[in-house]
Amino acid sequence: MAKSQMPESYEDHTDWYATSLKSVSQSSEMLYVYNNAVHGFSARLTVQEAELLKKQHGILSVLPEMKYELHTTRTPSFLGLDINADFFPESNAMGDVIVGVLDSGVWPESKSFDDSGFGPIPDSWKGECESGTNFSSKNCNRKLIGARYFAKGYETTLGPIDESKESKSPRDDDGHGTHTATTAAGSVVQGASLFGYASGSARGMATHARVAVYKVCWTGGCFSSDILAALDKAIDDNVNVLSLSLGGSNSDYYRDSIAIGAFAAMEKGILVSCSAGNAGPSPYSLSNVAPWITTVGAGTLDRDFPAYVSLGNGKNFSGVSLYKGDLSLSKMLPFVYAGNASNSTNGNLCMTGTLIPEQVKGKIVLCDRGINPRVQKGSVVKEAGGAGMVLANTAANGDELVADAHLLPATTVGQITGEAIKKYLTSDPNPTATILFEGTKVGIKPSPVVAAFSSRGPNSITQEILKPDIIAPGVNIIAGWTGAVGPAGLAEDNRRVSYNIISGTSMSCPHVSGLTALLKGAHPDWSPAAIRSALMTTAYTVYKNGGALQDVATGKPSTPFDHGAGHVDPVASLNPGLVYDLKADDYLNFLCALNYTSTQINSIARRPFSCETSKKYSVTDLNYPSFAVVFPEQMTAGSGSGASSMKYTRTLTNVGPAGTYKVTVISPSNSVKVSVEPETLAFTRMNEQKSYTVTFIAPSMPSTTNVYGRIEWSDGKHVVSSPVAISWT
Repeated sequence: MAKSQMPESYEDHTDWYATSLKSVSQSSEMLYVYNNAVHGFSARLTVQEAELLKKQHGILSVLPEMKYELHTTRTPSFLGLDINADFFPESNAMGDVIVGVLDSGVWPESKSFDDSGFGPIPDSWKGECESGTNFSSKNCNRKLIGARYFAKGYETTLGPIDESKESKSPRDDDGHGTHTATTAAGSVVQGASLFGYASGSARGMATHARVAVYKVCWTGGCFSSDILAALDKAIDDNVNVLSLSLGGSNSDYYRDSIAIGAFAAMEKGILVSCSAGNAGPSPYSLSNVAPWITTVGAGTLDRDFPAYVSLGNGKNFSGVSLYKGDLSLSKMLPFVYAGNASNSTNGNLCMTGTLIPEQVKGKIVLCDRGINPRVQKGSVVKEAGGAGMVLANTAANGDELVADAHLLPATTVGQITGEAIKKYLTSDPNPTATILFEGTKVGIKPSPVVAAFSSRGPNSITQEILKPDIIAPGVNIIAGWTGAVGPAGLAEDNRRVSYNIISGTSMSCPHVSGLTALLKGAHPDWSPAAIRSALMTTAYTVYKNGGALQDVATGKPSTPFDHGAGHVDPVASLNPGLVYDLKADDYLNFLCALNYTSTQINSIARRPFSCETSKKYSVTDLNYPSFAVVFPEQMTAGSGSGASSMKYTRTLTNVGPAGTYKVTVISPSNSVKVSVEPETLAFTRMNEQKSYTVTFIAPSMPSTTNVYGRIEWSDGKHVVSSPVAISWT
């Protein structure tokens, strides 16, 4: 609602909202009243009532409930945080930083929330620890300082929460929320492992930061009215960083609850970090693409969990597994393809009830990946009497290997390996196999590589904003876990663990949230845009040996549409030299450039904001640390329009010592000319700003649809690097 349009007859906007609702429905009640993330309320209405409400005075928009989904100990040393601990001042300022996590709740008994050595809770904190099913306010401490839950939207949509199956409280019965919260800011825990795998000290990125948890995700999903209510409260509670490992909506910014709430958070100085999604490697598969959100994709670590398939013909193939049991199957066993041990058309997928027990009993079964959960396939094999499983990737996942805590001896192999094993199964009259588990191996090269599942650009809402922004570790990540379910997350998994290893951009997002907390502690005066800029312009896209960052989906170098600015480098981001800063009005000018109406802009801005008719707005002027250049196909040199050039304006702010920066353009290709004016920027003092213009000229249609390059400013000590992605549409 347009709060500024409240009639004078009302003393309080809540009364005005209630009257507006009553005018269209006598029975409906407000579920939430929003004061910070947005001005407005949520209620359950019929379609007709919603249409009527749109016509009421002061109503900016009426949005339907949307369902979002979760994007599901080696990391600190891989990122250089252990060796370079001295770089990060463990001052009292670090203990003042509060990371808010919107997810499936928290398991407060996890050792990762130990508050030993923590001082008093910061005075700035306005939040609370809510009680509920299996949870009391005593579950919070000086580390886990807040816990709330939001279920009104969920219950209005799907009916009451079954409290015998999940806790109507901040308690995490799923595991995902505890994993993300401890990844961002878990305390140091010695001797953590999953069944002996990945053993060592488990720790979050910002071990001294505080954690506040907002449970918005339930068995049936995460609903926009609840997410918006949590964002509203988190802003009010005074968190400093917000971490959301969830997504789903891919609509215009003024229709996307996360984008709307994140804008209000950004205005209050809160950086919002969101997962890019797990819909890769398809192009245009991203979620959470608003330019005021930091969008995080996933890469691998230099750690693996090898488990080999040894065939009767003497050949060995490598896979990965987190199975706990005998180190290996003691002998060669009969081997069968699930598709040949089933009467079902999709028997190869090992779905519940599809395997014929007589044909799999005592054998190792090869199952294809797809549709049902990976670990559940092993459960189906076990139920039918199988002795082990080889899980083969299909074309959708290629040769990307994600390790799982299987319920029986099992390993996952890539697509090419799977095809080779199937050939053996069809050609040998008596195929046999065994599985050998090798434990944990580190120093795997190349690493990181971009995960195949990590969602990719271009940005489907605004192609001129390059997304994802950055990648961070998201494959086989160990972190805290719930005591309510086993590591496989299946009802039949009765094992209980303190730490679990899982994968997804859900895991990479809290890495960046925690690193943001470190930067916030070191630079309390930096804006969310300055912090994101520091992370992006110092990210790397080449390995130490000079080779380009690889994409596991293609086996070739990854592109800015896969990795954004590159892989996060925490130590370098502390001292970036220069940053690209942005204020709320810069984003509103960007919305003007998108031709948003004043009503649509007001929905996001929460205040009247009109685009000046005399002013020329351009999306290319948003002061973003990356460049996505889009040429319409007809803009070729022969068109005579001269429209084949694009101008981008950027402003750099000095956050380091005085220095003179010179520009280097790593050219995208011979078909595109890039010129920067001026080529030198001299900074004499802290916070001084200097602008430059980049002109991109495409003289002819290139032979490829996308070309990539970089623009780098350096004073000899700092390198401020921006990716360039050029496409034709």
